[in-house]
Amino acid sequence: MIDPLPNYPRPQSTIHHPAGAILARLGFYSRCARPVLFALDAERAHDLTMATIANPVVSAALHLLPRPGDDQRLRQQVFGVSFAHPVGLAAGLDKQGTAARAWDAVGFAFAEIGTVTPRPQPGNPRPRLFRLRDDRAIINRFGFNSVGAAGVARNLAATGSPASFALGINIGKNKDTPNERAADDYTSSIDALHRFADYIVINVSSPNTSGLRDLQEQRALRRLVEQVVGRVRDASPHRKIPVLVKLSPDMSPGDLLASVDAAAEGGVAGIVATNTTVSRPALKTHGGVAAESGGLSGAPLEALATDTCRRLYAHVGRRLPIIGVGGIFTADAAYARIRSGATLVQLYTALIYQGPGLVRRMAAGLADRLARDGFSNVQEAIGIDVS
Repeated sequence: MIDPLPNYPRPQSTIHHPAGAILARLGFYSRCARPVLFALDAERAHDLTMATIANPVVSAALHLLPRPGDDQRLRQQVFGVSFAHPVGLAAGLDKQGTAARAWDAVGFAFAEIGTVTPRPQPGNPRPRLFRLRDDRAIINRFGFNSVGAAGVARNLAATGSPASFALGINIGKNKDTPNERAADDYTSSIDALHRFADYIVINVSSPNTSGLRDLQEQRALRRLVEQVVGRVRDASPHRKIPVLVKLSPDMSPGDLLASVDAAAEGGVAGIVATNTTVSRPALKTHGGVAAESGGLSGAPLEALATDTCRRLYAHVGRRLPIIGVGGIFTADAAYARIRSGATLVQLYTALIYQGPGLVRRMAAGLADRLARDGFSNVQEAIGIDVS
């Protein structure tokens, strides 16, 4: 299921534009952009950032930044999809699918859009996004704010995504849809969005929609996965679109593995591990925003997400590729997650704290670590630390 790509066509050579190199050396994001954004309310900064990078002129300008080189050691084919390197954008940042070309421009090999609900909904009341700066973390309780599947489809049709770039679409249910009818919501979104997706993720693990995590229960999850996989197959008979499921780091070990087995029986092609956590592990921040409800992401999640990844890999091995998410801020952390069983990794909170240059640094750092350890391809390192 996971193979190197000796014949996969290489993307165009990276042009290291002098202006981009100068910006990178000056640390433009950390010295200039981040102080401005962090002076704003967190959600206002998020909205401003998304509006800016979705602008076609800005997206084109992002191509001035140095990009990851084409390194055979990093290239893979995973659940039938080609990836130039293992570093992608996690769901939650580009919820409305407005910036796929920008994510390619800053060097991501893939991006996950969403979570998308079938009908538009505003999500939870504001404020609902909080920075924990000392912890390099974020708490959010957005609650699937979405323009709806038809709106996201219009956005993706208008912007498109490059051929060498993989696009995942993360789908959820509307807040007012009872769990017994949840499958109708997931399959409705597939009808609208399947033609844009290289892979689809079933989100049953957000802590910010009441009752959603109940869908992780093994019987409920198997039924849901079977219906989603069936609808994807019917909607796209001539192109196989893999379906993944995104799970919570807060499940007990027994429940986690039972749910994974149920998802596998239902036909999933992979696992996204993990979503945000409702726990508050070893925070430096006390009181104030640290007491806000919602899902925690960022550096404090790293150990929990890594442990979950290791547990999953020990159980499923190479049978179900794992996308590792949660607290990955450095090339060392990305490499550790791969050695703990992840085939691919995703960033969100680290991008907010460190800026777009992190993608290039992380991809280059992964290549260096593979070379140091004598691996000819990243797949050789997957799960090597899991006994």
